[in-house]
Amino acid sequence: MPPGNSPRGRFITLEGVDGAGKSSYIPVLAERIRSRGHEVVLTREPGGTPLAERLRELLLAEPMDPPTETMLMFAARADHVRLVIEPALASGRWVLCDRFTDATHAYQGGGKGVPESLIAALASEAHPGLVPDLTLLFDCPWEVSKARLAGTGRELDRFEREDRAFFERVRARYLERARREASRFAVIDASRTPNEVNKSVEDIFLGL
Repeated sequence: MPPGNSPRGRFITLEGVDGAGKSSYIPVLAERIRSRGHEVVLTREPGGTPLAERLRELLLAEPMDPPTETMLMFAARADHVRLVIEPALASGRWVLCDRFTDATHAYQGGGKGVPESLIAALASEAHPGLVPDLTLLFDCPWEVSKARLAGTGRELDRFEREDRAFFERVRARYLERARREASRFAVIDASRTPNEVNKSVEDIFLGL
C-alpha cells in the first residue's frame, strides 16, 4: 500500500502530576504496540524537536508570568505537532507522547489560573482538530509524589519545586478533565506498586 494510503496512526498521551511515574511505563506500552506490528514514535512535551527542546530548557528553569509560560508551551507544541506528531500519524505510525495539551490545562490553567479560554484558543491554532485517541492519566496523592521526587537525587525543576497547594490544583484539574472526557481518559492509580501499575497499563492496552 502506498504511504499516502496508509491508515492513520493512533495518538496516545501520558499525563499526570510530577512524581506519578508515568514516564517509566512508556517503554512497556511501546513494546506492546510494536508486538501488534505497529511502528511507534516516542516523544515528549515540552520538547520533541530542536526548537521545542530549547524552549523546554527555558520553561523548566526560567521564572515567567503564567500567560507568557502558556504561550511558550504552545509555541513548542506547534513546532512539535508540525514536524513530528502529524507526519508520524499521517504515515500510519502510532505516537506515544509524554504530556500534551491536557498538561497545559492542568499546570497553567489549574495550577496558575490561566483562563481556559486562552488555552483553548491557543490549542485551536497550534493543533486544530488534533486530540489524543487515548490519554493515560497517572494519578497519585501529594505524599507519594513528594517522596518519589525526593528519592530521585537530582535537582528538581521549577514545577517540581512548587508547593502542595499548586500540586492539589493541578491534580484536581486533571481529574476534572478525566471526568469531562471519560471516553478518552483512563485514570490509573499510580500510588500502587510498579507491577500493579504495569498490569493496569497492559489491561488498558488490551482494549485498544
